[in-house]
Amino acid sequence: MKLLEGKTAVITGAARGIGKAIALTFAREGANVAFSDMVRNEAFEQTEKELNALGVKAKGYTSDASSLTDSEKFIDEVAADFGRIDVLVNNAGITRDALLMRMTEEQWDLVLKVNLKSAFNLTKAVQKVMLKQKFGSIINMSSVVGVAGNAGQSNYSASKAGMIGFTKSIAQELGSRNIRTNAIAPGFIITDMTGVLSEEVRKGFEARIPLRRGGTPQDVANVALFLASDLSSYVNGQVINVCGGMTM
Repeated sequence: MKLLEGKTAVITGAARGIGKAIALTFAREGANVAFSDMVRNEAFEQTEKELNALGVKAKGYTSDASSLTDSEKFIDEVAADFGRIDVLVNNAGITRDALLMRMTEEQWDLVLKVNLKSAFNLTKAVQKVMLKQKFGSIINMSSVVGVAGNAGQSNYSASKAGMIGFTKSIAQELGSRNIRTNAIAPGFIITDMTGVLSEEVRKGFEARIPLRRGGTPQDVANVALFLASDLSSYVNGQVINVCGGMTM
């Protein structure tokens, strides 16, 4: 039997990158998948097509995860379309990197809104469904810079550190109702976001990693699969670093 057979998963920011890898991995393991992204573009359409080709029910929704109104509408639509929601992956995120002396208020506010407030929005919206079911797994995408910090990313680091505190608090609030909440903290993962870095910068990151390589979206998706499945039924309020040992 597949690990997520009969379950429905909601994944934000899943048209590409880590979110897409998680969506495809969940679908291969039998989950029906509802995913969201800001715009219905070519990548969005391709992801929806690939998911449906795996023989599960899959549907993409255009939704702004940083808006509580949009998030509540999205979750209501998914619950109506799929009948239940077993897994939520709060994956939506952006970067607006700059040293603090050059960082604008708009850059700070936008990153906190998209990265951290989105987790509040989706979790608040989905909890009513999971509380009624008395079952659920919430997975929040943090980062190793939320654990260790990083120069030039004070806004991103703050949002991802906030995600860890949020995760541990919700794990305590919802644990008694059989709803688990955990976080994944990826390290240097090869995605479009990191693909813009120079060869010199990339090699500098890899030199700091004991495994001497960057990770892949699939490396993160494999841990998300563990946390979404019953294999992790006694794992709650934890942060799992997926970084090749860069942060210990």
